[in-house]
Amino acid sequence: MPFALTGVISGATVFGASHYFGSENNGEDFSYFTKASKNSAFVGMGSAVGDDFVKASKTTVPAVVTIKNYQDRSSQRMPDQDMFDFFFGNPFGGNQQRQQQAPKNMPSGLGSGVIISPDGYIISNNHVVAGANKLEVVLSNKKSYIATLVGTDPNTDISLLKIEEKGLPYLNFANSDMVEVGQWVLAVGNPLGLNSTVTAGIISAKGRSIDILSQQSRTPIESFIQTDAAINPGNSGGALVNVNGDLIGINTAIQSKTGYYEGYGFAVPSNLARKIVEDIKKFGLVQRGFLGIGSLDLSNDMQVAAYNQKNKANLKVGDGVYVTETTAKSGAEDAGIRAGDIVTKIDDTNISSFSDLSFAIGSRRPGDKVTVTYLRNGKPNTVSVTLKDQKGGTTARSKDDLTVTEKIGSEFEPLSDRVKTDYGLESGVLAKNVTEGGEMDKIGVVDNFIVMEINGKPVNSQKDVEKILNGYKGNVQVKYVDSYGRITTRGFKMP
Repeated sequence: MPFALTGVISGATVFGASHYFGSENNGEDFSYFTKASKNSAFVGMGSAVGDDFVKASKTTVPAVVTIKNYQDRSSQRMPDQDMFDFFFGNPFGGNQQRQQQAPKNMPSGLGSGVIISPDGYIISNNHVVAGANKLEVVLSNKKSYIATLVGTDPNTDISLLKIEEKGLPYLNFANSDMVEVGQWVLAVGNPLGLNSTVTAGIISAKGRSIDILSQQSRTPIESFIQTDAAINPGNSGGALVNVNGDLIGINTAIQSKTGYYEGYGFAVPSNLARKIVEDIKKFGLVQRGFLGIGSLDLSNDMQVAAYNQKNKANLKVGDGVYVTETTAKSGAEDAGIRAGDIVTKIDDTNISSFSDLSFAIGSRRPGDKVTVTYLRNGKPNTVSVTLKDQKGGTTARSKDDLTVTEKIGSEFEPLSDRVKTDYGLESGVLAKNVTEGGEMDKIGVVDNFIVMEINGKPVNSQKDVEKILNGYKGNVQVKYVDSYGRITTRGFKMP
């Protein structure tokens, strides 16, 4: 069983719908980041009117870009429709058929991004760049570039792009742990096709979990900054800044009945976003530590009630995360944590809800040590836990360390004789645990599709797939059967 942060994902009970629109670097060179003072988030808060907004706007607008996502809709599976419409700001009117017939020189979607270094690194959302075969970046001065996608992380909905230019305006990362509810902020992006739009508001809440990232990840990290600064479709990937123009968040989602602004916007905290792009830049993939527990959010009364009913238990609603199980050979098991314990603190951070735990652990790397405080039979205990990755390792991994199935984003199971007979097949494997945004997903393969051949060779097991692709660097052709029995062949370049 893979390591899990939680057994039950915590999500806010909402009306309508929710839509998409760090740690220390341990001496490593991430010189394209300018570390902001821990107190920089507070400078000017008391007088954040008039000129303060003007200064912050002048700093931020030149560093926020438009991202145009071009993709061949006729050959790729459409992403979640309302996600695409509400967060890219669909220029073709929201009809899937018209989107597929859109001119090839027109973008399939529009979003925003933030320049974070003078040499052209740009942070945005994963859902802004998903499915693209070309990404165009347009600066506020209308200068255009074709961007390289450096990497993405569906767990946090963060992506990192690169354009070839020097001397660009960029934003500094502020310490998002220091922001306060009630603090003035600006949201800057390109909502509804209106470039370089600035809106003002305050921090409405911190540590929000709205259960939106579970649409694209099995182990999401949700601890959003909530703001009432107006955010609309097209703002995705744009900047949430303090009155100094320092980056405190990446605008990601809205909560709305209609898909348009109703006062609830959500941003990935800058400390988490910075850690993600540091990992992508250095390792090519995100280094994520896991505690190794299944968990129940005791602050969520609906989850507690459901758990009590199913397990004939008598858990009380309150602060903390209840441990439902520990994963074998995980850091939690090694440290003696067991089912029935209640996690209340990670290092100096109080754990009141699952989102607190998700952020505190998910922003760490394998091999990091954390101090976990938990209650057992009402008595507090404190232990040191060494976090591990999903494979049980405690060291950093690069792309070269990934298995074939990790690289292409799918696992495989042998077909039963009955399925082979029903479909008239002599070979094939069943796709399982297809990763959102992975190579198999990009060509239209989802869970339970049958993969017949890879590079013209029949496959009957996961070992067959690994044998064909292990060490392979070229283009991969996949012949598969969809849920309607249609046979399709599509390809991708091996990562």
